[in-house]
Amino acid sequence: MNDKDCIFCKIVRGEIPSFKVYEDDDTLAFLDIHPVASGHTLVVPKVHATNIFDISSESWTAVSETTRKVAVAIERALEADGVNLMMNNREHAGQVVEHPHMHLIPRFKGDGLKLWPHGAYKEGEAENVQEKIRSVLI
Repeated sequence: MNDKDCIFCKIVRGEIPSFKVYEDDDTLAFLDIHPVASGHTLVVPKVHATNIFDISSESWTAVSETTRKVAVAIERALEADGVNLMMNNREHAGQVVEHPHMHLIPRFKGDGLKLWPHGAYKEGEAENVQEKIRSVLI
């Protein structure tokens, strides 16, 4: 997908209306139109990319700082008990829009939202996974 067809790029350009909560030269934060919780906000870079795998380090740094700033504002403004930060990358991880975006989801005690289930490594598995990851880090 290119930036001409990207729904988030259209929002950045003002071609599609949104409920903007923050904007600077590099990022835009707006309310998700299908919120998990009231105040669910998306933070996107203004420069098009597909996901974490091709975003520039400059855009990622800008998204990270805006995410921090907006998360603090969400917690204070909505008197939330916490905020989940989440990013889905590629279809099988739940990415729906092919443009990097962080989900900021306010959380409230007793809101009924669940975290994903936790597991445990089998004998020797953690060392194997550790080595695989470390071997490709640059």
